[in-house]
Amino acid sequence: MNILIKEDDIMKRVKEIGQEINRDYKDKNPILIGVLKGAFVFLADLLRSIEISVELDFLSIHSYEGTQSSGIVRINSDLTLNIQDRDVIIVEDIIDSGRTISYIIENLKTRRPRSLAICTLLNKKEHRAVEVPLTYVGFNIPAVFVIGYGLDYGNNYRNLKYIGVLNGK
Repeated sequence: MNILIKEDDIMKRVKEIGQEINRDYKDKNPILIGVLKGAFVFLADLLRSIEISVELDFLSIHSYEGTQSSGIVRINSDLTLNIQDRDVIIVEDIIDSGRTISYIIENLKTRRPRSLAICTLLNKKEHRAVEVPLTYVGFNIPAVFVIGYGLDYGNNYRNLKYIGVLNGK
């Protein structure tokens, strides 16, 4: 396994994103929506770096089979909060083809939020099939399969404190 992004670099960038959200949403009380399962580690650290008042909810999505996107997006567990007329920040672990986040955006737009922003730890722009507007990006990465810091392969490796490239994948 090769380390792509070290723990210290991740933590530094997460704090910077938290400061950007503090500035952009001062006095707004946004709802952070974590996309499960991959974004939970990033969301937890990001939440601790945000000083303004925020609410939290989760959306569970399934679109991967092994190392490849299936192309089919399913909602496994929906939001519990009403997002109508609210400022919403979707927190993702990685934006790859853009299909999953595009599906989420279109689904949430039907619920009429006041604003909708996308925050992702990792952006794999080379793989983009659907363009999506990203508001906060942790790192731009090459087209490799990554694990760690919440991202998995076969539901393993989520506990790594860094982002790594799984050899042979």
